[in-house]
Amino acid sequence: MITLLAVVFVFGLLIMGHEFGHFIMAKLNNIKVLEFAFGMGPRLFKFDGKETAYSLRIFPIGGYVKMLGEEEEVNDPRSFSSKKTLAKMSVIAAGPIMNIIIAVVIFAIISMTSGYVKPIVSKLVDEYPAAKNAGILPGDRIIRVNGQKISTYEDYLVFVYENGGKPFNIVIDRNGDQKSFELNPIWNAEEERYMIGIEATIGRANILEALNYGVNNTWSFVKQIGGFFKNLIMGKASTEDVSGPVGIIKFAGDAARQGFNSLLVFTAFLSINLAIMNLIPFPALDGGWLFILVIEGLRRRRLDANKIGVVNFIGFAFLMILTVLITFRDFLRLSIF
Repeated sequence: MITLLAVVFVFGLLIMGHEFGHFIMAKLNNIKVLEFAFGMGPRLFKFDGKETAYSLRIFPIGGYVKMLGEEEEVNDPRSFSSKKTLAKMSVIAAGPIMNIIIAVVIFAIISMTSGYVKPIVSKLVDEYPAAKNAGILPGDRIIRVNGQKISTYEDYLVFVYENGGKPFNIVIDRNGDQKSFELNPIWNAEEERYMIGIEATIGRANILEALNYGVNNTWSFVKQIGGFFKNLIMGKASTEDVSGPVGIIKFAGDAARQGFNSLLVFTAFLSINLAIMNLIPFPALDGGWLFILVIEGLRRRRLDANKIGVVNFIGFAFLMILTVLITFRDFLRLSIF
C-alpha cells in the first residue's frame, strides 16, 4: 500500500506537472488543445471540456497534450503549425521547465519546514585533518574546493566522494575574509568514506533562503545527473544504474518508507531526470521537437510535417521498445514489494 501511494504521488505530480507546462503555454499562445491525457494506451475515462478532452489512460507512465496542427499542417490561426517558431519552442520547452520548477519548489519547501544542511562548519571532529592541521573554525563557510564553487553542502559532499583520498584545497569565508587550506582526507572505516572531520550547520530557511537553496540544490543535481550521463557515454558508468518504471516504483516505495521528506527528495530528483531526459534531441521527445524547430528557424523554412510525423512515430516506437526491455530487466533484478 505504501508503494502504491508513493507511486501515485510521484507519477501523478511529475506527469501532471510536465503536461500542465505544455498545456498552459499552449493556452497562452492561443493554440487549441484537443486533449490533455494522463497516462498512455487505451482510454479509461474522458471528460469533455469546452474545447479540450481530459482523459485518463491505462498505463500511468506518461501523458501528452494533443494540439491542433501538431502533427500536420492545419490552416487555422489557432493551430500549432500556424504559430511562429519561438511560440512553438516555448510550448515544447514548458514541460521540462515545469519539471525543474517542481524540483526547486520541493527543495525550497523542505528547507523551510524540515531544515537543510548549510555549507557552514558547526563542529570539528577531533583527530581529523580539519581540526589537527588546517585551522578551520566553527562558523566558517565553505565557498570553494580545488577552485570549484560550493553553493550547497551537497556540492561539497559530491566533491569529497569523487576526490577520494587525494589532497585538495579548500577555501572558506570567515566574516568576509577568505582563507585557503590544504587538506589530506582520511578513510573512515565505519562510514566507508573519506573525511576531513567537519560537521555542517543545520537550520531552517526563510523564503529567500529557501528559493536560493531550491535553485542551488536543483542545479547541483543537474550537474550530478549530467556527469552520470557523461560517464555512461564514456564507459565509466554502468547501465545497471539506469532504471525504468519498475525500478522507479521500487525506489519510490523505499523512499516513502524512510519518510515523507525522503519521498519528496526522490520526487525532486526524478523530476530533474525527467526534464533532462526530455531535452535529449531524440525524435518523440521534447528535445527532438526543439531540435527540429531550431533547424526550421535557421533555414527560415518549415520542414515537411508528414515526414516529421513519421520520424516521431519511429522515435516513439523505439522508446516504447526500450522501455519494455528496461522494464523486463528491472523485473529480473529488483523486487518491488
